[in-house]
Amino acid sequence: MKVELNNLPKSKIGILFEISWQEFAPYLDRARTELSQDLKIKGFRPGKIPEEIIRKEIGEEKILAQASKHVIKKKYADYVFEKNLEVISPPKVEILKLAAKNPFSFKVEVEVLPEVELPNYKEIASRVKKREVSVEEKEIEETLNFLAKSKTEFKTQERKAENEDFLEIEYKSPQIENNKVFEDRFYLGKGQFVPGFEKNIIGMKKNEEREFTVTFPEEYELKKDLAGKQVTFKVKLKKVQEAKLPELNDEFAKKLGNFKNLEELKKSIKEGIKKEKETIEKLRLREEILEEIASQTKIELPETLGALEKEHMLDDLKENVKNNLKIPFEQYLGEIKKSENDLKESFTDKAKKRVKGFLILREIGKREEIEVKEEEVTSLINELLKNLPNIENPEKLDHQRLKEYYKGVIYNEKVMQLLTKASPKGEA
Repeated sequence: MKVELNNLPKSKIGILFEISWQEFAPYLDRARTELSQDLKIKGFRPGKIPEEIIRKEIGEEKILAQASKHVIKKKYADYVFEKNLEVISPPKVEILKLAAKNPFSFKVEVEVLPEVELPNYKEIASRVKKREVSVEEKEIEETLNFLAKSKTEFKTQERKAENEDFLEIEYKSPQIENNKVFEDRFYLGKGQFVPGFEKNIIGMKKNEEREFTVTFPEEYELKKDLAGKQVTFKVKLKKVQEAKLPELNDEFAKKLGNFKNLEELKKSIKEGIKKEKETIEKLRLREEILEEIASQTKIELPETLGALEKEHMLDDLKENVKNNLKIPFEQYLGEIKKSENDLKESFTDKAKKRVKGFLILREIGKREEIEVKEEEVTSLINELLKNLPNIENPEKLDHQRLKEYYKGVIYNEKVMQLLTKASPKGEA
C-alpha cells in the first residue's frame, strides 16, 4: 500500500491511498457473501451459489464497490491509528480508480486538530500583574445598609404619602400602550420614575386618584417616542407604608445570624467581600494572560470546532431562557427578532476566541506534561452530586460524559494555575 499525506488549508489534510490488487482481492469474498445473502437462484441453497453465478447475477461493478467500502474503512482507520492523527471531522472520501485487476486508489479529506505555534507563554504570564485586593470601610457599610433594608419593617399608614414611604400604586396614560394599567411598588422620592411624576404623588392618601401631566426629558431613552413630550397620567394610590429600618447594633447582628456582635458581623462581611473580589481578580488575571498568549499564538482554527462551539453556545442560551426567563425559546426568538441562524452567526467571534483558548491550554498542558488522575475526576463528580441532592434520577446521568467534561475542567484548571504562578503581584 502506498500512502501520501498532504497538508491543506483550514487545518485539513488530504490522504492519498493506493492499494494493490493483491491487497484488495481478499475483500471481494466478503463483498460477494454480503451481496448474495438475499440472492435466490433456483436449484441452489442460500449460501451455496457458485461464485461465477453470483458475479453474473449481481454484477462485477457492484461487488467491487461493496469491497471498496470495506477497504476504505479498514485502511483509513489503520492509518489514523498508526500515525496518531487527531481527527475532528467525518472523512470526505473520493474514489479515484476502481477496476478489476488494477490498483485501487482513493483519497480522504479530513479536519485534524491544528498545530499550535506557542510563544514563550511563561514569560508572557510573568508580565501580567496580579492586583492586590482590598476592602474599603464604605463597602462594608453599604453591605450593612443592604442587610438592614432586607429586614425593613413596613407599617401601613392612613395618612398622606411622604418622601421615604413605601407605596403601592396603579397608573395609566392614554399615550402609553393604549391606556394599559400598570402596577408598581417603590420608595417615594427616590427618583424611580420620570422627573416630576413622584412629586405629584406627595400628599395623596390611600384609594385617592389624581391626574397630572409631566414633561419627559428630551433625551429619554426608555421610550424614545415620548422624549420631550407632555404625558398625562392617572394614578391611584393603593397603599401607604412607613418603612422602618432596624438599628445597626449588636442585637441586629445576633438576629441576622450566628454573630456575637456587630463587629463580628462586619468582619464576616469584609471576608466575604474580599473573597468575592479575589475570585473576580483570579478570573481577570486568567483571562488577560490567555488573551496575551493568544495574541501571539499562530493557529489555523478548524471550521468544525468553531461550528460545534456555536452549537454549544446556542444550547446554553436555550437552557438559560428556559430556566431564567421561563418562556419558550421560539417566543424568545420572536421578542429579539432573530432566528437561530442569526444567533449562531452572532456567536462567531466569541466561539473562535473560545476554541483558540481551548487549543492553547491543551498545547501548554501537553508541553508541561499535565495529567489528570481518575480519582481526581471521581472526587469532583461525587462532590457535585453531593451538592445537588435534588437532582432527578441520578442513575440516568451520562457518567462517561460527566467524566470527560470534568477531566477537561481539571486539566484547564491545572494549566491556568501553572500560568498564574508566573504572574507577579502588583498594584491594584
